[in-house]
Amino acid sequence: MTGPKTNERPGTRATLRGYHMSASKARVVLNLIRNEDVTTAREILADTSREAADVIGKVLASAVANAVTNDGQNAEELFVSAAFADEGVTMKRFTPRARGRAGKILKRSCHITVIVSRLDEERLELLRSARNAQAAVSRTRRVASSRRRADQTASLNKRETAAELAAQEAENETLENEANETESLENEVSETDVEQNETEAAVIETEDADSESENENVTDEAVDATDDVVEETPVAPAPDETVSDDTTEETN
Repeated sequence: MTGPKTNERPGTRATLRGYHMSASKARVVLNLIRNEDVTTAREILADTSREAADVIGKVLASAVANAVTNDGQNAEELFVSAAFADEGVTMKRFTPRARGRAGKILKRSCHITVIVSRLDEERLELLRSARNAQAAVSRTRRVASSRRRADQTASLNKRETAAELAAQEAENETLENEANETESLENEVSETDVEQNETEAAVIETEDADSESENENVTDEAVDATDDVVEETPVAPAPDETVSDDTTEETN
């Protein structure tokens, strides 16, 4: 007993007619997504490198849109209930061959049909449980990866802070060394200035002492000279006494 006819199969359909591709090439891809839920079918078509995968993906998206818009179905509860490709018009062309012969060229086309239907309750429960488990696994992976990234960033931050602290300590040490060197240089400069001042003061004192001794010698010589002069000058008689003697004689 044959199955239901193509136009009698239940579900929401979308058909692409007259696409320039052989039906055998389209059937290879359609066999991959048959009886699969819509999400899985999309993933399979996205990972398939054949040319028919892009075209069949568009037909599948059209069928899902028809089911959601026209029949009010939920896109997550649909699956590919039927997918087939019928042969379309074949264009016959010829190419010249040797000895006046002609080679036949057949340019084939096909009609691609995708039908989507709602899953039954058992398959929906299985699908939901599988999706929940997958979501839990993906959540745990995300959490683990986020924790791993957080640990890496924390360790990196620790390394950076340690490196910054080490650099700051080295800079502080260099600054302290420079300050100590400058202080030692200033102390040396001050000591040399003090020594120079002391030597200058000593020189000045010696010069003052020499000058004082010279002055004393000069004053001593001057005093000696004055003493000699005083000794050499004769003492003159007082005029008053002579006058008084004469007057006394006259009175006598």
